Amino acid sequence: MTDESTARAEAAVGALRALAARRPDGIVLLDGCTDAELDTWPVRIPEAVRVVLRVTGGLEAGDSRYVFGPRGGSHGRRPFADGHWTLGELNRGQGSLLVGVDGARRSDWGPVVAVQPYDEPEVTVEAPDFTGWLLGLAERLADGGTPEDRPLPTVFTGAVPSVEIAESADTDAELLALVGRGDSLTDLVDLRSLPAYPCGVSWDPYHSTDYNTADTGSSEVDFRLAGDGKVLLIRSMVSGDFLRGGVRRHRVPDDAGPRAAAELRALAAELPGLVALQDGCGDAEMDTWPVPVPAGIRDVLREIGGVRMAGLPELKLLPGAPEHSVDPEVHRMMGGDGAYWPVARVVYGRHTALAQIRVDVDTGEWGYAVSVPTDPSSLREFPEVTLLAESLPHLLLTVARLARDAAGSPDFARSLAGATTWFFPNTGEPWTRPAPLDEWASSTDPLRAAVTGLPAATHVADLRQAPIPTDLCFHRAEDWPYGDSLDHLHFGAGGRIAAAVPLAGGG
Repeated sequence: MTDESTARAEAAVGALRALAARRPDGIVLLDGCTDAELDTWPVRIPEAVRVVLRVTGGLEAGDSRYVFGPRGGSHGRRPFADGHWTLGELNRGQGSLLVGVDGARRSDWGPVVAVQPYDEPEVTVEAPDFTGWLLGLAERLADGGTPEDRPLPTVFTGAVPSVEIAESADTDAELLALVGRGDSLTDLVDLRSLPAYPCGVSWDPYHSTDYNTADTGSSEVDFRLAGDGKVLLIRSMVSGDFLRGGVRRHRVPDDAGPRAAAELRALAAELPGLVALQDGCGDAEMDTWPVPVPAGIRDVLREIGGVRMAGLPELKLLPGAPEHSVDPEVHRMMGGDGAYWPVARVVYGRHTALAQIRVDVDTGEWGYAVSVPTDPSSLREFPEVTLLAESLPHLLLTVARLARDAAGSPDFARSLAGATTWFFPNTGEPWTRPAPLDEWASSTDPLRAAVTGLPAATHVADLRQAPIPTDLCFHRAEDWPYGDSLDHLHFGAGGRIAAAVPLAGGG
């Protein structure tokens, strides 16, 4: 394999030298590098790649410029970051050409991947290795073509949600090590055995520019080659746009409650100055509460009545905490008595919010954990909600996991606070799109159909496939009435469906 890579490299530089000599006004080779200089680069450079770099550090042809190392700038990226080097820009800066530079490959760099994250996103794996790609480029130029005459893919492979890979029983150890726990906004492309080259990738970002928001969209897509070029990780960094649709989020284990209780007790024992637990209560006391307490919730509350952690809003799970009281108007807008169970007062600058478990008033089910602002004027003018967890046990399990991560950092409180800013609404999480109610008019989904009787100007969102956490900012919807317009929030099926009902006449 090394001999093949070196032969391709020698053929490529020979062809490029000849082209530059024949067409000095059209093709310019950039200066090469000495071995001493190459030895200072922070990545391993195989001999076949050195064959190229000793002769040329890149080339210019027409409007295209390819740079094979850090001397010519990194096109706005840190040199060799994310397991790849950015060779050059495509389509007038709308895309990039990446080459893998992870160190374990012994014979070559690779693969070479063309990415275009804007407008209509495209990802194409052009070649399995750098020297093969360079030789193909030289051959196209020799035939009178240009760098823009890129080979079109004839075969395609799919991008798979990283959470799906992380939680699949069929995932091999190599992929599992690369995806870890997975992320709801990150997809993976397995590059180990593509059917042919160039190979297109079937993929869409998780954000959409189809709907206007109150902000100018600034979403980005982050590409990273990992595992010595074995996989491409594609992460949607959603900012200023709504989510395109549903995501694959982490499965909540059936025993989330016992797991959370056991882990929180372990953390309290290991970190007595940073984690403290309040005792739970018995069934007789829970029977006196103003809402029914389901069996799964009772299992948790018998063990834990509160959680105090440095850097985290204090979780008080039992009734009677005075800081959980809210303005009567806010209480009404949140649904009133029996519609929610408060668990934490959240402070963000001069603002406050109430983290709560939504209670289905018809069934008594304790559902999703959400956070809602508690200032009445702010809630009326800027109605918004943040989804925190699928349930109280899930919230506690998440807190325990993040605290375990923070325990390995030099500053526990700062690390945990930085990882849980989402306790307060609209502090940087992706925006789930609020849809006008009439979009659900013909829905056959029973949970969606159940809210279609709300007033016509209502905006709704289905949180069942939203990432956790996610922000639901009703006021960012294109046709949400401006100003003090919210009458009340409505949560169906324990918070799985969320709705904002405006005042009659639009405020």
